[in-house]
Amino acid sequence: MEHDDTDPVSARRVLITGAGGQLGQALRRAFAGDEVIALTRADWDVSFPPPPGLPPLDLVLHAAAWTNVDGAEDDPQAAAAVNVGGSAHAAELGAPVVAFSSDYVFDGRKGAPYVESDGPSPLSAYGRTKLHGEAAAGERAWVVRSSWLFGPTGHNFVRTMLRLGAERDEVSVVDDQRGCPTYVGHLAAATRELVDGGAPFGVWHLAAAGECTWAGFAEAIFAQAGLDCRVRRVTTAQFGARAPRPAYSVLRSEKGAPELPHWREGLAECIARIGAAT
Repeated sequence: MEHDDTDPVSARRVLITGAGGQLGQALRRAFAGDEVIALTRADWDVSFPPPPGLPPLDLVLHAAAWTNVDGAEDDPQAAAAVNVGGSAHAAELGAPVVAFSSDYVFDGRKGAPYVESDGPSPLSAYGRTKLHGEAAAGERAWVVRSSWLFGPTGHNFVRTMLRLGAERDEVSVVDDQRGCPTYVGHLAAATRELVDGGAPFGVWHLAAAGECTWAGFAEAIFAQAGLDCRVRRVTTAQFGARAPRPAYSVLRSEKGAPELPHWREGLAECIARIGAAT
């Protein structure tokens, strides 16, 4: 009798929303061993119900989101349609959901790292939509809160600083907000570890090790990229952003969530990837 070494277990069928975004693309790489259905915004605007004809699913990675924090202050209904309605529509698919949320569900007044059992108190319209989106994801969901996401594609702080640092001698950056810049590649890998490790449904904090201010992050970006650009440290009030943000939103896990590498490791990998793509 010949030995049949094919795997009798069929591949897990995973749907990714927001697959064209920076996190969605990282999830596509992290879950590449599965049967992945990657839907960009053009394929499915999650503010509307799911498209017809989708096959049965084993897992939904819900990365689609309204991410314009200041824009949500001007159009909270549109932000809620994506961040709350989108989570509800992802849950309608009937499979377990990973719903990605934000450190901005907290007000920053704790002054120490936030853990999963801390009570949310969002300051902004964006933060409120993310918090309501957590509930809309339903009971069969891993709610993954992370912070200050960056990657080699999409719109994020690293790519903005690289552009400005190449154009200017000095940039003004806020120095009184502190958090955990998190590389999407590391977040995607930790998400896979969480799901594959049999973690129970509920809230999980997955953010990079270490912490810094936006100004400190900008200085590290310029140093890593070899850009000769000074950082002028300013206050949140001086900067004058439309939406209020927490002054301290470092996330840590009290539940034994997978640990991510230090944000500086993520930054080095991100800039290397950007360099390789140019």
